[in-house]
Amino acid sequence: MIASERKPLEEILGYLDGEKKVFVVACDGCSAGCKVSDPEHIAETVKELGANGKTVTGMARVEMVCNAGLSALMLMQHLAQVNEADSILVFSCGDGIQAVAGAAEKPVHPGTNSIYFGGFQGLWRSEAKCAECGNCMLDYTGGICPYTACSKSLLYGSCGGPKDGKCEVEASVPCGWMRIYDRLAALGKAERLKAMPPLRDFKNMLPVKERRRSSLYALEYVEAEPEASESKAG
Repeated sequence: MIASERKPLEEILGYLDGEKKVFVVACDGCSAGCKVSDPEHIAETVKELGANGKTVTGMARVEMVCNAGLSALMLMQHLAQVNEADSILVFSCGDGIQAVAGAAEKPVHPGTNSIYFGGFQGLWRSEAKCAECGNCMLDYTGGICPYTACSKSLLYGSCGGPKDGKCEVEASVPCGWMRIYDRLAALGKAERLKAMPPLRDFKNMLPVKERRRSSLYALEYVEAEPEASESKAG
């Protein structure tokens, strides 16, 4: 499971700046369990988008958006609504956002942040795409995570070593940053590379106290309460 939280509405609207119509994708898996992409909260988000001048051309729920096959099939089933939209807004973990981006020829915006809770999360047996950075920046990189797509996890461009579009670390692997550039160029959004903010803040990798005390955090982690410490001292 990869835990997630919804991004602030202001951030989502910033991604949608200049766009009028959006297609919404919601995951029925992990993020629904986190009360982010469940029907009730997605309905609230759709209302908020409408109140801010955005038209939702359609909405699709996918059992596990991180399954690239299911996401591609979903887009085909809603092709008319997807084509009508200027972009796609995804509420899922980072894996799911990238799965949709890989199957769509439209800009794909993240509606969520994947939260780091320690340990190793179960993933589809393909490419480990989400590092749970705590503040997803996939909007700036065309829906491709540089931290996981680049063999060196470089965050601000290629190392200069790729040859014929392949990574210098492993010749069979495409250069992650060349993939990002090609994707943005195909979408007519290569200028996003010039507007990138810092892509990763490692402070987000430590969950806040409230999350560390939740059932989603590692069960073996125990933080002593002040009262307990005082009683032991007495």
